[in-house]
Amino acid sequence: MSPANEVRKSKAERTAEAREKARMIREAQLKKERRNKLLIGWGIVAAVVAILVIVGLVVTTSLKQNTPIADQGPVPTSANTNGGVTLLANTGVKAADGGSVDMANLPAKPETLPSPLVAPGAEAETGQPVKVVAYVDFICPVCKRFEDTYNEALTGLRNEGKISLEYRPLGFLDRQSSTNYSSRAANAAACVADKAPDKYGEYVDTLFTNQPAEGGAGLSDDKLKSLASDIGADIGSCVDDKTFRPYVKYATGLAANTGISGTPTIFVDGKQWDGTTDLNADIQAAIDAKA
Repeated sequence: MSPANEVRKSKAERTAEAREKARMIREAQLKKERRNKLLIGWGIVAAVVAILVIVGLVVTTSLKQNTPIADQGPVPTSANTNGGVTLLANTGVKAADGGSVDMANLPAKPETLPSPLVAPGAEAETGQPVKVVAYVDFICPVCKRFEDTYNEALTGLRNEGKISLEYRPLGFLDRQSSTNYSSRAANAAACVADKAPDKYGEYVDTLFTNQPAEGGAGLSDDKLKSLASDIGADIGSCVDDKTFRPYVKYATGLAANTGISGTPTIFVDGKQWDGTTDLNADIQAAIDAKA
């Protein structure tokens, strides 16, 4: 049938078709709106679940990192009870007795501190290289500046057998991070001293190279472990178990009771360096005095 011969629809039929078409359009629109609302609803639910998971992880991590630390614990096999690990030539580390620490046995702070200060175990030893003892904190920017300035010269003298270099990492600046980073990093270093002492000096350098800014969370435990793994030291379980946190706690308390009030604090054969002179010259003078 040609268009000219098509039967014209009545007005009522055309109206009914228009209404049906409008109805179908409305139904399609309503289905689309319901589908969009459903997707938005599930999206909100997924977002809320994701946020709750993240908050849970943050809270769990925070609780884990800020759990009270025991008062007793072991000393790393290559460390002393003063909190130090002594580096010798190349990757050598001075042998130590290990043992344990107990805050109940922490020497009390004297009413009057000696002047100049006397650091336990920092005094000169007859017939031995000049002893350099460095109290440091791994989040302390001045400590990093000290390392950047003097590490190369100290390493050279150490490798020549002219000095030994003892690091005593502290938790003084735990307040400068939200996760007690100073103590966590010191614990990680102690783990290296215990598990891979020949990597200790390199790990100390690595921690200062990767030093986080004060005021934040600091490096995560996983990052501390991976930095150690990168240099060939496996400290995973040691960090997770906070094995040497009591040791760091004791060393920090001992340093405070000794009169150490900040980092870096440096001793050369028992004499405190005041920071106003050339440390290299002071060490060389001590070396010459033993010649």
